Amino acid sequence: VYVGIMYTAKKCGIKFQPPAIILIYENELKGKSRQRIMPVRNFSKFSDCSRAAEQLKNNPRHKSYLEEVSLRQLEKLFSLLRGYLWGQSLAETMEQIRRETTIDPEEDLNKLDDKELAKRKSIMDELFEKNQKKKDDPNFVYDVEVEFPQDEQLQSCGWDTESADEF
Repeated sequence: VYVGIMYTAKKCGIKFQPPAIILIYENELKGKSRQRIMPVRNFSKFSDCSRAAEQLKNNPRHKSYLEEVSLRQLEKLFSLLRGYLWGQSLAETMEQIRRETTIDPEEDLNKLDDKELAKRKSIMDELFEKNQKKKDDPNFVYDVEVEFPQDEQLQSCGWDTESADEF
């Protein structure tokens, strides 16, 4: 039975000239750290970063190396490259990426188009996965009950005050 060689990604970055994604990984069998340079071809300042990230992640030459690298991280690296191609400074591009990848709790998600809504949901899912407590976490507690303080009087909504026999 052939088992594929397992690679553990340690660091992932971008090189602007010539454009390339650089991955520092460890070969599980040999325990050696290696560097893989994946050239970025046919990418311009008008390119779609999420599409480019998907294509690189699914490329048969790089697929096994990029298994542990999230699609979101690759998208951010391509966004950095696109910002560079537009002539933005690294700080400007990082601020733009931060604005695009944070969720504003006051934003009305009902007003977004399907693509933007899917992007926001993906960000929320990733944040949930990051903050989720799992059974093997050291501070995991099963069946937590929390009492919330009630400083002010509860307001009645009106819909729950009528009795059931009025229906």
